[in-house]
Amino acid sequence: MTETLQVRVEKLVYGGNGLSHAGGHTIFIPFTLPGEALTIEPVERRKKWIRGRAIDVLEPSSDRVGASCPHFGTCGGCHYQHIAYPAQLKHKTEILRETLERLGRLRWDGPITVHESPPLGYRNRAQWVVRRIDGRLTVGYFVAGTSTLCEATVCPILSPRLTQALAEWRELLADEVLPGTVFEVEAFADSSDERLLLNVAFEEFARPPEELAATLKSRVRNVESLLLLDRSRSRLELFGPGYVFQEVGGHRYRVSHLSFFQVNRFLAADLLPAVLGQHRGALALDLFAGVGFFSIPLAKSFERVIAVDANMAATRDLRANADVAKVRVASHNANVETFLLKSREKPDFVVLDPARAGLGSAAARRLAALAPQEIAYLSCDPATLARDLAILTGSSKVPDESQEDTRARYTVTGMDLFDLFPQTYHIEALVHLRRDS
Repeated sequence: MTETLQVRVEKLVYGGNGLSHAGGHTIFIPFTLPGEALTIEPVERRKKWIRGRAIDVLEPSSDRVGASCPHFGTCGGCHYQHIAYPAQLKHKTEILRETLERLGRLRWDGPITVHESPPLGYRNRAQWVVRRIDGRLTVGYFVAGTSTLCEATVCPILSPRLTQALAEWRELLADEVLPGTVFEVEAFADSSDERLLLNVAFEEFARPPEELAATLKSRVRNVESLLLLDRSRSRLELFGPGYVFQEVGGHRYRVSHLSFFQVNRFLAADLLPAVLGQHRGALALDLFAGVGFFSIPLAKSFERVIAVDANMAATRDLRANADVAKVRVASHNANVETFLLKSREKPDFVVLDPARAGLGSAAARRLAALAPQEIAYLSCDPATLARDLAILTGSSKVPDESQEDTRARYTVTGMDLFDLFPQTYHIEALVHLRRDS
């Protein structure tokens, strides 16, 4: 007989799980809400914690709603479709505050300005996996925590053009007109949601890449640029200009196949004024600059702008974007930590937009040593944000107590939450910091 437990969910935690306690164990249960009484089945046990699966919701929360996607709960892409959207925002705000205090010893009692997004149809980029199931090729996403395909017949968080592209790929694969083994597809729509940039990865090219490209362009509409990968030979073939354009806040950005750009097509324009504010001065430093999303507008407010990014494709895009905008940006294709450790610049204002790994302890200490007057830190992971803020605000211990700590200390002056990823547990936080006098 399958073991079951009855528990009550205490709160949501970062990662999408509800948290409970029973029998001396901490219990994590996905797709639940605070206050709900559940019957759960343990699916993984450790000495001090259990991962469970809800098999019956005995007392549902008033915030529980029906999911908009038939694949929710199987597909690993979304975590919060069972939660009414206003409640999603409330829980994300609470998780952000709690994570910063628990991991960074940073208590923020001030307001967190929430920027909400339309909860569906917001994504301009998608990655799909292709597999053969029961003898037929199909496309979709991975089942949560596995390498098993969840076939995607629909995906409500995609933009209209990507929704159409998914349907086109389903038909193309069902007709078996594409020879060879495709294993991954990435689609990125421009700001008009019309033109597509496609990355298609094959195990190997079964026909000349020109033939493969012609087949794809005949079946998937409005492909502006196509990049094909033969994984067996590490061979890339490009068909098209190699980029599409995003127009945001009066600025035009070239975005190449291997460059990053914000995936929420509704909130990108809100990021610019929130991050940059009315800052002006002699020198601005844009770290993890990408294609120049912040660098280009910064160059119109500062005498000098230095942009740093380790992605060569993004750096090329940034330089092209600066030329088109007729602004001067000193662009460095370099690791941010390496750049900071060598830098002797004294910036007035610094923008940070790192990946989930965050800035990193060594880079954060070096940035504090450069002592910019103000910092705007845009983070997609509250745990690494907490670690870095602990260093910048001085709430962490000095690593070597025998040496004098000459780093500047910072005070948080404002905080925003941009819901760039509705229906998921992901949190995008913007923190403004000012150097203590």
